[in-house]
Amino acid sequence: MPAVLGSAVPRLWTKPLRELNRDTTDGFDVIDFARDVLGRPLDPWQEWVVIHALELLEDGRPRFRQVLVLVARQNGKTELLVILALFWLHIDYIGLVLGTSTNLDYARESWEKAVMLAEDTGEIAAEIPKGGIRRANGEQTLSLVNPHNHRIKSRYKIAASNRKGGRSLTIARLIMDELREHHDWSAWNAAMPAMNAVRMAQAWLISNQGDDKSVVLDSVRNSALSFAETGVGDSRLCLIEYSAPDGSRPTDVEALAMANPNLGHRIDLDALLGDAVRAEEAGGQQLAGFKTEIMCMRVQMLDPAIDAEAWTACLELGDLEEYRSSVACCIDVSMDGQHASLVAAALLRDGRVRVEPLASWTSVEAMRVELPEWVRRVKPRKLGWFPSGPAAAFAADMAERGAAGTLEAWPPFGVEVEELKAAVTAVCMGFAEQVAARKIAHSDDKMLNAHVAAAEKLRQGDAWRFTRHKAGLHVDGTYAAAGATHLARTLPPPPPELFIRAGRAR
Repeated sequence: MPAVLGSAVPRLWTKPLRELNRDTTDGFDVIDFARDVLGRPLDPWQEWVVIHALELLEDGRPRFRQVLVLVARQNGKTELLVILALFWLHIDYIGLVLGTSTNLDYARESWEKAVMLAEDTGEIAAEIPKGGIRRANGEQTLSLVNPHNHRIKSRYKIAASNRKGGRSLTIARLIMDELREHHDWSAWNAAMPAMNAVRMAQAWLISNQGDDKSVVLDSVRNSALSFAETGVGDSRLCLIEYSAPDGSRPTDVEALAMANPNLGHRIDLDALLGDAVRAEEAGGQQLAGFKTEIMCMRVQMLDPAIDAEAWTACLELGDLEEYRSSVACCIDVSMDGQHASLVAAALLRDGRVRVEPLASWTSVEAMRVELPEWVRRVKPRKLGWFPSGPAAAFAADMAERGAAGTLEAWPPFGVEVEELKAAVTAVCMGFAEQVAARKIAHSDDKMLNAHVAAAEKLRQGDAWRFTRHKAGLHVDGTYAAAGATHLARTLPPPPPELFIRAGRAR
C-alpha cells in the first residue's frame, strides 16, 4: 500500500478571528494536559481541533458557543471527548459537564473511560472526594473538588439524548455525541437551553454524517457552513468537518484521507480499501453505510428502497393516452396527513409499466373533494388504496355509496375499488424489482422523483415495505406508484368492446 496519511486539517472549517496562540486559545493548554498530566498525547488532528475550537474572545469567553465536529468513525473522537471532559473538570473546574448520546451505553462508555483515567492519574484522583464516583443507573457522576478551595467543585454526568436529558440542570459544557441520530429537536430543546445562563458555556456536537432523517445535524451544519463560507450568520457556531467531497468513490484514497485524519497513524489504508471495494460492488445499503461511516459523506437514505440510478434510467417521456382501457390508479396519504397522491399506471406493449402522477394535494380535504371527479374523468379499471396505512382514515370515502346510475354513485360505473392490504410488502418489493430491471417508464415528475428518493426500507422479517416518515419526508407518491403498478400488472385483459352496428351487438 502507498504511504498515505490522513489530513490533520479538515476539509471544511470556520476561520479564526485572529492568530491562534497561547493567549488566544485554550487548545495549547489541552494539548499540554493530555501529554503531561494524562500521559495520552493527542493525535495531530485532535491537536488541530482543540486549538481552533477553543479559540477565545478578547474578554476571555469561548468564541464558539457550539462546536460541530464531523469525522469518520474510529478516528479517536471518543478519546478526544474524554480528555476534554477531564480538562474542564480538573483545570477549569467548570461546574457541570453533561455527556449525552442517543444510546446511553455510548455515553456511559465515555464516562467510564474518564473515571478510569481520573483514578489512574494521581493529581486528579486526589481531588475525587468520598462518594465522588456514583455508578447507579441514571445517576452516573464523577465529581472533583478543588484542593485549594473546597467550595469549588466540578461534575461530569451523563444522560440519554431525549426530551428529559439536561432539564433542570445548569450546564457549563455539553457533549452531544452521534448528532446524526437526532431525528427531531426534543433532545436539543431539552439540553441546549440549560446553558443559556452560563456565559462561558460551550456545546460540543460530534458525529459522522447522516441522511435525510438527521434533521438536527443538517440544520446545524447548514448554518455553520453558511457562516464559514459567507461570514454572515451565527458567528459563535463552529464547523470542523473531515469528509470526502461529494461524488467521491469509496476507493478514492485522497477522499478517504480527508475523512479519516488518523489514516496511516491508527488506521491502515488496506483495511479501508477492502471494505470500499465490497461496498462499491454491493451498492445499496452497504454503499450508503460506507459513505456515511467511513467517508463522512451525507447520503439521502441509509437503506434506500429504490435504486436511484435505475430510477433515472427508467426516464422516458410519454403518457397513457393510448392505454386508457388498461389504466389502474392508486391513492395514498402521507403519515402526517400533509400530502396525498393519485398515480395511474398501465402495462405497455413491451411489457413495461408506465406510471404517471395524475394529482397531488397538500390538503387532504382538497383530495376528498377532488378525487371522485378525477376517478370519473379517468375511469380506471381499478382504484387501489392501502387500508392498513394512513389512508385508513378515509375508509368511509372509499366505501361504496350512493345510488347506482346517479352522479353521486361511488365508485363510478366500471371502476373497481381494491384494498391493497395483505400484499403491501409484495407491492413495495415488486415495484423496486421492476425499477431495478428497468421495466418501469416515467416522465420525470418532480413530486414522484422526490418521493421515490425518500423511500427507505422498513424490514419485516425477510420482507420489507416503504418506511412512512412521520414528518418532513413524504413517500405517499411512491406507495401510490407501487400500488398502481401492482394493479396494472395483475389486471386481466380488457373485455372486447361492445358496439352497435345495424341493430346487432358485437
